[in-house]
Amino acid sequence: MQENITETVTKTIWGAIKSFLDLGFTLGTGNQEVRITVWTLLLVILSFVVARLFLKWIRVLLTRNMQEPDKLKFISFFKFVQYITYIIVGFAVLSASGINVTPFLAASAALLVGLGLALQELFQDVIGGVFIFIDKSLLVGDIVEVDGKVARVLEVTLRTTRAITRDDKIVVIPNHKFISEIIINYTQNHKTTRESVKIGVAYGSDVKKVEALLLQSVSEQRGVLKTPKSFVLFDDFGESALQFSVLFFISDSFSVPKIKSEIRFRIDQLFRENNISIPFPQRDIHIINKTV
Repeated sequence: MQENITETVTKTIWGAIKSFLDLGFTLGTGNQEVRITVWTLLLVILSFVVARLFLKWIRVLLTRNMQEPDKLKFISFFKFVQYITYIIVGFAVLSASGINVTPFLAASAALLVGLGLALQELFQDVIGGVFIFIDKSLLVGDIVEVDGKVARVLEVTLRTTRAITRDDKIVVIPNHKFISEIIINYTQNHKTTRESVKIGVAYGSDVKKVEALLLQSVSEQRGVLKTPKSFVLFDDFGESALQFSVLFFISDSFSVPKIKSEIRFRIDQLFRENNISIPFPQRDIHIINKTV
């Protein structure tokens, strides 16, 4: 008797649970009719939770030995993979639950075509972010020149790259620029770059003394490397001056304007102390007086 009562109660509870799980609503009409139940929603939620935990485990496994800049870029790229995975899991669960997902796929295809036409540049940015991650053409800390602006990269995300310019302004660069345009990367191969300061001196100046003074100006400058050694080039015989360039190496391309400015101040001081004049353009005007 007791067993019959227990069995009856159990059947009643399971029946109530089944009735609750079968509750739902219907979308569409005719052949396009789709019924969504509580069980379907719970299954979708559970599959998303399992997929999220699995993806998190994969992300931790793949990034555990990565350096911090590479890890940040991978996480940005992995977010895109997560979105695609959730969409696939969602459609797979709905299909396994007996729901005809063909109407959803048809609508999604039309939506994707529309989005593809409207958001072409956005997709280009995303593809650019993927390529940047794969070929490591851009790293956090790199100094790049884009559209005439020199900036240090702060963050590389899936769609954009954030960088700070020499005047402390943040620029947001769409990633497609790095795959469709020529970008100068000052620090891709190494951090050392060669810079130069040009100067003209008056004709008749002691060129060897000019060379020595130019080398002295850069040797005393903070930020200029001792190795490789600086050197001077006699560029040309100009219209109004003998033209020289002093070339030197630095390890911080971001500070170039300040370093060059200080070198020019020092050159001017040394030239004044040693009676080396810096000429300005001159023209001789001959007036011919013709009498009729």
